[in-house]
Amino acid sequence: MSGNVTIRDVARKAGVSISTVSRVINGTGYVRESTRKKIEDAIRALGYSPNHVARSLSKGSTKIIGAILPDISNPFFPTLARGIDDAVSSRGYTLIICNTDSDVRQEESSVRVLLEKRVDGVVFVAGSPESASLVRRASEQVPVAVIDREVEGVPCDTVTVDNFRGSYELTRYLLNCGHRKMAYISGPLHLSTSKKRLAGFRACLRDSGVNDEPHVFHGDFKYDTGYSIAREIIRMGLGITCVVCANDLMAIGAMRCFQDLGIGVPSQVAVCGFDDITMASLVRPSLTTVAQPAYRMGALAAEMLLERIEKGRDQSPRSRVLEPVLVIRDSTGGGGVKA
Repeated sequence: MSGNVTIRDVARKAGVSISTVSRVINGTGYVRESTRKKIEDAIRALGYSPNHVARSLSKGSTKIIGAILPDISNPFFPTLARGIDDAVSSRGYTLIICNTDSDVRQEESSVRVLLEKRVDGVVFVAGSPESASLVRRASEQVPVAVIDREVEGVPCDTVTVDNFRGSYELTRYLLNCGHRKMAYISGPLHLSTSKKRLAGFRACLRDSGVNDEPHVFHGDFKYDTGYSIAREIIRMGLGITCVVCANDLMAIGAMRCFQDLGIGVPSQVAVCGFDDITMASLVRPSLTTVAQPAYRMGALAAEMLLERIEKGRDQSPRSRVLEPVLVIRDSTGGGGVKA
């Protein structure tokens, strides 16, 4: 039948009252098993689909969560999203994912659409310099959990990784391997992740007595940028022995550039990244990196958000900082894993 079947049609076909059909659909009140079966048979025969959104709105909830992500082509974020989705779906919620390409106009559109759909809450990964104002706007209407990247000045629950420590430990390992002349490819410096990873790299050099200012190139977390900056490093003839990248996609791009131009990795130049996306262990040589628990971050942020939705928004904002893990592989001449 058509999609215009109503609860009244189901009641008529089953020979019961509308209120009895409603009790079966909503799982409320007692209904005899024989009557329940007649109603369920009528629903199947008519192809009836209850308007869950309308019913949820009458209860003050849509059971929908929104997730705003900056780049779903980056394998880190689908893993994050899977953690969010598993957590919310296990509690009877549906997840809507919005991809922004780190564009403030897309972020603004995503916030507007999600609020129009009356979502119960939003998980937000900041992508643009203007993200803070949009997080604030959303948080004025629904609970918001900020994940992966910090957003200053907005009182929201936050789940991040200790990016400074991860970068510091990676740099210390590289120094112990004998590298002194290193280049660093950063992410966008308006993001907290980029700033803290670069700060950890510089702090370790300083604490280790390496006084020469490192060669820092500004990237955007994308594969093509890693490739093009690696080519620029070669052109400049800097004598670099190691390229440290602020994420794995840029590191894989840089490594591919060196290989295409006949430069051995790691025999002539070492390369390392940050994130530990699935590709990091699959490329050859396998990539030394800093692992972030992306799935756990997503699940934890979703759980914190649902707790705030279901138990009230009065408690103070909470912050969870998870620990990264240094993963040593072949791209720096190592092997195995160091926690």
